[in-house]
Amino acid sequence: MTDQQWEALLMVIKGETVAPMPVGFVIDCPWLPNWYGIRILDYFSNDQLWLDANLKAINDFPEVIFLPGFWSEFGMCTEPSAFGARCTFPDNEFPHAHRVIKSADDIDDLPQPDPSKDGLLPFMLNRLKLAQPKIEAAGHKIRFAVARGPLNIASYLMGSTEFLTMMMMQPDKADNLMKKITTFLKDWLTLQRETFPSIDGIFLLDDIIGFMGEPEFRQFGLPYFKELYDENVTVKFLHNDAPCRVSAPILPEIGINLFNMGFDVSLSELKELTQNQITMLGNLPPRDVLAGADAAFVSGKTIEMIDALKDRTRIIASCGGGMPPDVSSENIKAFIKAVQG
Repeated sequence: MTDQQWEALLMVIKGETVAPMPVGFVIDCPWLPNWYGIRILDYFSNDQLWLDANLKAINDFPEVIFLPGFWSEFGMCTEPSAFGARCTFPDNEFPHAHRVIKSADDIDDLPQPDPSKDGLLPFMLNRLKLAQPKIEAAGHKIRFAVARGPLNIASYLMGSTEFLTMMMMQPDKADNLMKKITTFLKDWLTLQRETFPSIDGIFLLDDIIGFMGEPEFRQFGLPYFKELYDENVTVKFLHNDAPCRVSAPILPEIGINLFNMGFDVSLSELKELTQNQITMLGNLPPRDVLAGADAAFVSGKTIEMIDALKDRTRIIASCGGGMPPDVSSENIKAFIKAVQG
């Protein structure tokens, strides 16, 4: 992200008017490798191809704020690998982290990872270190410490159904797991911030929020998210593209100021549910419109989305969630033109 884009982002978060309306997308391995013309495995295993793919995105679409920007990751395997999860990497499919917790009794013996040494994290961080001079030469800086959220990681370590069931049946065990993961995440986010002083934002991604009722989220989610976001950074960014109507009114309590959601709730309703305290990054349907339709249809639906807004402050136009697979350059350009004219 360039200095100009960063300043525009901060202006939108403060509620100031930015013209034209900013466009932003969360991009990572589901979209970027195949759009660039390489396999997902190439993207993960070749640092130069990873860098070249990211550079092409910022050069082809200079109007777009790409978030978090030059995301060094290994898909959903990134954080679970530090806990010893076996990771499967097909050549051109999304990687998968296998369970390490077979029963709640395993939680007490779960090791506390060292993010500087364990799993894929050292590779992820070193990739960024090696690429940093070229990233900065392109006019960009590393702005965000990034991680999957604690509920998301727990669901990979244990299985989503098993983890959600444990919340009901063995709440003490669930709290213990959340504490261990939160401690790990604090260490991991701190390490990223210490490694790159240009970081002034935290970005957590956690879709499990959308599968919890309000009482469960308040007990097993809210305290840990508040702890993670209670840091001296300017941008506090959360992604949850699962259903969010239940959790949306609680988002201001978490302490975030930027939210990337799904498309089940309109931007105007989300502004009401959050008392217009949080900047929204969204929310054109990603798969069926941005990826699955032609450019003319994308343009029309984007104009409808913008025209439906009762208040255009604290809005960054995007799709609902991260950029999905198979979105064409033509559709991205149609989206940008529809938003910015």
